[in-house]
Amino acid sequence: MKKFYLVLGGVAVLGVASIAWQMMKRPPVSIPANVAVVAADTAGFEGYVIGSDSAPVTIIEFADFQCPACEGFDTVQWPEVYAKLVATGKVRWVYRDFPLDGPHAFSRLASHAAACAADQGKFWEMKQKLYNYQALWAFGGGQIDKFRGYAKAVGADVDQWQGCMESARYAGRIQAGSEIGQRIGVQSTPTFLIAGRLYPGAMGSDEMRKVVDSIIVARPKAAPAR
Repeated sequence: MKKFYLVLGGVAVLGVASIAWQMMKRPPVSIPANVAVVAADTAGFEGYVIGSDSAPVTIIEFADFQCPACEGFDTVQWPEVYAKLVATGKVRWVYRDFPLDGPHAFSRLASHAAACAADQGKFWEMKQKLYNYQALWAFGGGQIDKFRGYAKAVGADVDQWQGCMESARYAGRIQAGSEIGQRIGVQSTPTFLIAGRLYPGAMGSDEMRKVVDSIIVARPKAAPAR
């Protein structure tokens, strides 16, 4: 029996060592900032879109996954905004990355984790995970392991997601979102662009609904068909 347990212990040690080796041999993941944006980074991409293309109002949200105010909006206000404005066909919603690199060291990494999930049609699910668990990954280490767990939880192919992360292929797309926001005057997150006006701060769902309804009411009515 003693020999059996020694063998069993040895197998366990080898298993742990094998897992550690597999993890150590993975290339480090780093998403560069201030990269040069090329046409391929933005071709056919205007942000992550949800809602009807025929909605009378488009809202563009510029957000940072590590921003506490963005987390507050997403976890508290977004479900109501989605139910009352997006699902009803009033609003076409566009999410754009606006990483605040100074205070938020892991923002671009989180944005890229969401972009890689989007490759598999899982952006909105990954977005929810990142905001719901922001307090667990925003500080300390092990971000990639945590993000990998979220990718698995939303049903993404983890190996495919990992390869996407290691490639940093969406660094330019993330930078483009930042530059677009800067050009139109975004200075903080979240900021919402609604009918040509910027609304900084985590708007409440009721306030946003009033803004949307006022825009719809003010629009000229289509002339009746003869």
